[in-house]
Order: sequence, then C-alpha cells, then structure tokens
Amino acid sequence: MAAVTPVATAPVAAVAGGGWGRRVVLLIAAVYFLVPMLIAATFTVYNEAQGFSLGAYGRILSAPGFVSSFLLSLALAAATIVIVLLLILPAMLAVRLGAPGLRPVLETITTLPLVVPPITYVVGISTSLREGADALAATPFWQTLISLQDENFPFVLVLAYVVLALPFAYRSLDAGLRAIDVVTLVEAARNLGASWPQVMLRVIMPNLRSALAGAAFLTLALVLGEYTIAALLGYQTFPVWIVTISGSDGQLSVALSILSLLLAWLLLLTLSRAGRKKS
Repeated sequence: MAAVTPVATAPVAAVAGGGWGRRVVLLIAAVYFLVPMLIAATFTVYNEAQGFSLGAYGRILSAPGFVSSFLLSLALAAATIVIVLLLILPAMLAVRLGAPGLRPVLETITTLPLVVPPITYVVGISTSLREGADALAATPFWQTLISLQDENFPFVLVLAYVVLALPFAYRSLDAGLRAIDVVTLVEAARNLGASWPQVMLRVIMPNLRSALAGAAFLTLALVLGEYTIAALLGYQTFPVWIVTISGSDGQLSVALSILSLLLAWLLLLTLSRAGRKKS
C-alpha cells in the first residue's frame, strides 16, 4: 500500500495545479477586459472642471441623431438575422440530409467573407451600385436599385451584413446540428406524417434553440458594431453616429460605447436564457 500512495496522489496534485492555473488565466483576462472599461467609465463621469458628474449619460437621449441611428441599426440587425437564418439553416439541413459530401464546400463558401478585407468589400459594393445604376437606367429595375439605397432603410446594408454574418451563423448552427441526430429526427417526423414546414418549425428548430440564439446574437453584435461599410457608403448607423459625435463630445461618445457594450451583454444573456428555455 505504501508503494501505491505516491501514484494515487499525483493526479490530485495535477488537478490542484490545473485549478490554480485556470484561476490565474481568468484573473489575467478579467484585468485585461475590466481595467480599460473602468478607465473609460471614469472618463465619462469625471473631469477636472466639474469633478464627478453624470451629465454625459444624461445627454444621451437628447443628443441629435441618437434615437434615429440606434433604431436604424436595430432594424438592420433584425432584418439581417431573419435573412441569415432563412438562408443558412435550410441549406445546412439539405446538405446534411441529401448530400453530406458537400459539407466542406458549404463550409468553405461561408468562410470566404472572413478573408475579404472590408475596404475591398465596400469598393466592390459601391462600384456595383454605380455601374448598375448606369446599366439599368432605361429598365424598370432602376427604381428597385435606387430603393435598395434608401437612407431611411438601406437594404443594401442588410445584404452586405448577411454576407459578413454567414461565417458566424454557420459555426453556431453547425455546433447545434452536430449535437443532435438530424437524420433520425427528420425520418421519424416524416414517417408520422409531418410536412417539411412542420419538421422545420416543430422538430428541428426547438432542438436548435441555443444554436439559433447564438447565431442571432453574433449577427446582432456584428451589425451594432460594424462601421466601415456603413460609413464609406454614407449611411448614419449607430456606430457611424458614435464616431461622428466623438469629434464634438468625447465624454458622450465613450458613454455611448460603454452602454452599447452593456446592452450587447444584456442581449447575450437574454438570448442565452431564451435558447435554454424549455418549450
């Protein structure tokens, strides 16, 4: 028994060491993320002239352009989430059920937006819009092209955000589909007389709540934080408005950035709870 004791205690020591290592990593990560936020929050509530003041937060709702830009970004995010899920989920199910060999092809296609620089993406979009307007000037489609660029709801941004969100939505949904036996669920539902819409709405989607919530949150975070495309195409979304207002009121812009980050965390928690909620 004396010879066995050192061997038995070694895994315990390794586990204890691993626990301390995790604590150190979490502490470093917490310092890395929280210290800049604390400094930014201090900047929004203190200045040498007035001392402590919450005036920056009080000016948010009355700031010109805040409500319109924020509502526009939320509307763009909602439209992007719906279109992304309508595109990617049926495609992934069709590949898993009918052509599993095409999974690498679909994965490669959805990953392509990650390797295209945003500035190149914007140049391609603007060139297509400009040349498309010239080519379609004498056709009924010219008005359609113009309506896509409406400042009140620029649907061209939705199309751009859909492409940008594909890699993130695909990864989230792919993890969810790997966790369930899609083929068995679909075959059982079809054998019981369920139609394809019923299979999608009542069988597949309830089992993918967490994955759908993750895809929706990642898409929402992307839209609320995307600046380059909207700015270069000339639209006043929420991130563009924050950068614009920062030139005249630095405290207000930092306060808005902190609130938008807290809002993103709140939405993440809400979507996570909704994804785990039982039907």
